Amino acid sequence: MAPSTPEQVPAHPADAHDVIRVQGARENNLRGIDVDLPKRRLTVFTGVSGSGKSSLVFATIAAESRRLIDETYSTFVQGFMPSLPRPDVDLLEGITTAILVDQERMGANVRSTVGTVTDANAMLRNLFSRVGEPYVGPPTAFSFNIPTSRASGVFATDKADGKTEKKVVRDQVYLGGMCPECEGRGTVSDLDLSVILDESRSLRDGAILVPGYKADGWMVKGFSESGFVDGDKPVRDYTEAERHDLLYREKGKVKALGMNMTYQGLIPKLRESLFSKDPESLQPHLRRFVERAAVFGPCPACEGTRLNASARSAKVEGRTIAEVCAMQITDAAQWVRGIGDPGVAPLVRSLLHLFDAFVEIGLGYLSLDRPAGTLSGGEAQRTKMIRHLGSALTDVTYVFDEPTIGLHPHDIARMNNLLVDLRDKGNTVLVVEHKPEAIAVADHVVDLGPGAGTDGGTICFEGTVEGLRSSDTLTGRHLDYRVSVKDTVREPDGALEIRGASQNNLRGVDVDVPTGVLTVVTGVAGSGKSSLIHGNLADRDGVVVVDQGAIKGSRRSNPATYTGLLEPVRKAFAKANGVKPALFSANSEGACPTCKGNGRIYTELGFMETVESPCEDCGGKRFMAEVLEYTLGGKNIAEVLDLSVAQAHDFFAAGEARIPAVATTLAHLQDVGLGYIHLGQPLNTLSGGERQRLKLAMRMGERGGVYILDEPTTGLHLADVENLLRLLDRLVESGKSVIVIEHHQAVMAHADRIIDIGPGAGHDGGTVVFEGTPAELVADGSTLTGEHLARYVGA
Repeated sequence: MAPSTPEQVPAHPADAHDVIRVQGARENNLRGIDVDLPKRRLTVFTGVSGSGKSSLVFATIAAESRRLIDETYSTFVQGFMPSLPRPDVDLLEGITTAILVDQERMGANVRSTVGTVTDANAMLRNLFSRVGEPYVGPPTAFSFNIPTSRASGVFATDKADGKTEKKVVRDQVYLGGMCPECEGRGTVSDLDLSVILDESRSLRDGAILVPGYKADGWMVKGFSESGFVDGDKPVRDYTEAERHDLLYREKGKVKALGMNMTYQGLIPKLRESLFSKDPESLQPHLRRFVERAAVFGPCPACEGTRLNASARSAKVEGRTIAEVCAMQITDAAQWVRGIGDPGVAPLVRSLLHLFDAFVEIGLGYLSLDRPAGTLSGGEAQRTKMIRHLGSALTDVTYVFDEPTIGLHPHDIARMNNLLVDLRDKGNTVLVVEHKPEAIAVADHVVDLGPGAGTDGGTICFEGTVEGLRSSDTLTGRHLDYRVSVKDTVREPDGALEIRGASQNNLRGVDVDVPTGVLTVVTGVAGSGKSSLIHGNLADRDGVVVVDQGAIKGSRRSNPATYTGLLEPVRKAFAKANGVKPALFSANSEGACPTCKGNGRIYTELGFMETVESPCEDCGGKRFMAEVLEYTLGGKNIAEVLDLSVAQAHDFFAAGEARIPAVATTLAHLQDVGLGYIHLGQPLNTLSGGERQRLKLAMRMGERGGVYILDEPTTGLHLADVENLLRLLDRLVESGKSVIVIEHHQAVMAHADRIIDIGPGAGHDGGTVVFEGTPAELVADGSTLTGEHLARYVGA
């Protein structure tokens, strides 16, 4: 049965002035556009990637809303706040408070879980503190972030007669639920000594394998000359005492290297200097070492629950709080429904409302103890959305960035209903989207383009969905675009065997993934697709994995540095001008001294998010003024970094600036649909789909025989999906086996083979429900994927 389409309301409100009015918007590539957006309606913004959608919605409307809210604080308070720049726009009026629900992944804090970020844990702690048996203490007794501690001192209490009584309290116990062994993390780390130490060597022969610990360096000499160990004897021949002193001796003063120095065993020294730090803050070579040397596993004391024994002893309806947090949320909802104690009825109703919201939004397969940092961008956005579903706020502006990302077609209808519900509560809903199913429920559509980057930034169409469909814009022409199921498919030349796969929710899956063809792995979100492919194929020889994970690098990193093309460009600039290449590096001699080559000034605000603003001295160009006087092909280094990939390809392919190697790299970027991004654009501004395509461009020349792509259509306009399919075909025709994890029906229809995982999500999934060609899947029609693919191709 076709999913229901929420009833649409008239595209414009009765009051012509009841709009968000934008005039002369010029942020990024916007070309002075004017638009009136109806309030209390659902407006969808369409257009190719880089056309200006985010510049209008996020960088203009939402940014100005935040700036105006900040101005409502007193002058005194504003003095402690950053001064946010006004967006480059002539007029903005009718703005309401904007709430952004974006795809930014949740913080990777090890203490942050699905339960903590949605307040589910707080409600459960209250529940267990009231009706849990045996009684173990207040709500904090069930918190894995609060330790059990003691305190003493003088405490004042108010008596019933109004007088104050002071008592001396000694060893007052504050109850927390933190496991003392893992400190509430649920995991403990051990170090792989074989990665740290080569015991066949002596210290002076290089036994310590840690980066920076050179055999003739002062850190290693500190061990050799401490008097505790023999620097010339192989470590494997050490006595038990010598081994302990080398590896585990506590910090203390010794006389060595002709001076008094602090001696500490190698393992505690490394834990302090390397393993206690966020891996992302380390240099790449140190990060790689840490990832190899650190071995993580569940804490044996709490069995990974993060809670101490006391917190795990109390039960409600036969379950401990740890067991409830480990349940799939659909099961947790059933458990809550069994609690009949009238004394906690309000808590039960709140928990049920929260759990039902998870299910409604397509996240019922998650568990509350799932680390927040492991959620995908789409899962993170939907989790953030949950807190707004029951909000009593009205007449606010909700801004969504592709909320259908990561959703199976079966779940998109539910997402549409949620967006419409927010609208029907009297809110303005602004959505950036590419999926036709999501565009279909819009009251109003704004189509930007016609192209990307400098070829975009104008409004190509504004009106109803039907009006867009009949328009001659790129989006309008592709709105009803459908890929037909292939008449003939390629035949596999072999198979990658997977046997007994049981990662996460997989139920002992046996499957042969065909090689030499384009294989698409499908299924609803949470069915087990990624667990099957990443968990069983990713580490095999010859397999190239291209995912949407963050690209390693600092906020200074950009496509030019990531791809390595900036190095030959710097050398070409240096040769053309008779100066050093280092002048053309924003990380070296050419950097603006004020912003240190960042181009931005970053203001750290403690517990609040960091705020950035353009450097006033270099205007965001990152280089010293004198460096910008040197040119290549008529452009200075800042102007080159400001080129789009497509423009840069033309620039370096011929003429005075011709650099063939650079042009080849840029051609790869164009092949994957990234012709619109700029060479100097910070990597942290790229979407998950853009990051994946950037990685794919860099790995297209590798010799790996198998490519795994994870939802490569993320962020792609309808017209760009055609280009992606052609690229996938080229990879297969060049002798590669391509495996794509995907929900987009166009990619499914174009596949040679489909493996469908399901039938549902979480413990309702984890099995292979179909293997075969797309035509066979359509004819079969027994799975959710088959049902939606049949509807897509008109079968």
